[in-house]
Amino acid sequence: MQWKAKAIPDAKTIVHLQECLGVNQVVACLLAQRGITTFDQAKSFFRPDLSQIHDPFLMKDMDKAVGRLQRAIDTAEPIMVFGDYDVDGTTSVSLLTHFLTEQGLEVTAYVPDRYKEGYGLSIQGIDTAHQSGIRCIVALDCGVKALEQASYANGLGIDLIICDHHTPGDLLPNALAVLDPKRSDCAYPYKELCGCGVGFKLIQAITQRQGKPLEGLLAYLDLVAVAIAADIVPITGENRALSFFGLQQLNTAPRPGLKALMREKTSPHIISDVVFGIAPRINAAGRMKHGLYAVDLLRCTDAEKAKKQAEEIETFNTGRRVVEQELTKEALVQIEQNKEQTKAATVVYAPHWHKGVIGIVASRLIEKYYRPTLVFTQAAEGILAASARSVRGFDVYNAIEACREHIIQFGGHKYAAGVTVKEEQYAAFKAAFEQEVEQSLPPDLKEEVLDVDISLSLTEITPKLLRILNQMEPFGPENRSPVFYAKGVLDNGYAKQVGQNKDHLKARFVQQGSSPIDAIGFGLGNKLALLQSKKPVKIAFALEENHWQGNVSVQLRLKDVQ
Repeated sequence: MQWKAKAIPDAKTIVHLQECLGVNQVVACLLAQRGITTFDQAKSFFRPDLSQIHDPFLMKDMDKAVGRLQRAIDTAEPIMVFGDYDVDGTTSVSLLTHFLTEQGLEVTAYVPDRYKEGYGLSIQGIDTAHQSGIRCIVALDCGVKALEQASYANGLGIDLIICDHHTPGDLLPNALAVLDPKRSDCAYPYKELCGCGVGFKLIQAITQRQGKPLEGLLAYLDLVAVAIAADIVPITGENRALSFFGLQQLNTAPRPGLKALMREKTSPHIISDVVFGIAPRINAAGRMKHGLYAVDLLRCTDAEKAKKQAEEIETFNTGRRVVEQELTKEALVQIEQNKEQTKAATVVYAPHWHKGVIGIVASRLIEKYYRPTLVFTQAAEGILAASARSVRGFDVYNAIEACREHIIQFGGHKYAAGVTVKEEQYAAFKAAFEQEVEQSLPPDLKEEVLDVDISLSLTEITPKLLRILNQMEPFGPENRSPVFYAKGVLDNGYAKQVGQNKDHLKARFVQQGSSPIDAIGFGLGNKLALLQSKKPVKIAFALEENHWQGNVSVQLRLKDVQ
């Protein structure tokens, strides 16, 4: 792993921030690295405000969407709310279904079956609405490329409102309204909303049109915060405000379903808790069973019922982990048997692989080989489906698009995508994709890079520093948790491997003049021998609170040891 140190900002800027904010040089440097150079910018960063949530009517087609739904509210017309089976989709469905039900509507929540219908707005879902006499569908976290499905809905006399955040194609669907900040003709000032975020803008617009205050919608922001975290969208601008207030809701008055998923954790929840704790469990429903299990849990209002539903989802998540580990082992064997360890890309396939976990397996293979990866399985007779994942800086979506002559359909974004091909086209697609990556992947993207912010000696680590860093939450893309580095560090004889497979590392570090400080490094168990050599090492780390038996202490979350 290569460490890449961020540029140290201008000294005058750092001094100015120290003086106007009353912070030390470390904090001032971290702020300047994030583009925060004035008192007002720092105030906005540390104290997000509801004023940072934009007027929803700045979004193209919002007037049309609100007019249609208000008409439904006024006439008590039944509505279908359609969303995908991942976290962003199921939280979106839960949010809008809850809101419209509160408005007195009869709402049908619809999540497609991952295995029978696949990703996105489905003909089967539209047929279900038509057979139920529903004449309006709101599609969330999908639909911006659903040209055929939109035409089909029109033919049945169904009004379609699309709330999406993915990049549109050259043509937009012929829907009543297409809400997507990434539309080229949309002047909405913030482009990085997740699907649930776009759904929130819709209910904000309805509420605003009804003359009600934004504060009445804060209870929905726990769902939005979970979606922002899980969908790995930038936590900047409006997303920072939405996730900030969403985390407040999650920590003070979460809905029963989310509270049950949090599993009695008492310390304040932050974005990483959502990413590694809540999100995989919500996703497990759609991966292993059906996304509606997650929607039912998130909509549940009874604490005891929610607890039982969460326990059921936990069984799905346990099963998911077992299957994921088995498939990853099989994929690694396949790569070794075919002698493909040195290729520019990884493309593997087995017909029996579980479609619900192939995306996770792709991520695991990147951890091993660090290169763009597609994992295929059989989706139907003669049809193969893949999940694609990419390495930092490389647009796997564009690479797939370059091979479109071999593809039935594809969708996604820069770092994650889905592909379907005819079985007889698999070999040709694999060869074309590997060639495309070989030609377009720059040499500097072939090695994993760890961004480090600044040097920090162990003597500078204090509870006060950690308190200030915690105020920089929510962390996420474009506002990552600061990563520090220190040189001349020694383990004081405590280092050991931990975890079921001894994959992780625990250590206790000292540096000249410092007190010992505990450290944990997940996936760094292979660094034990380096620490036991008794030679000084350099470490890259983040700072975090360790809660143990009622005590709170500062510990290092190791990123690498060299």
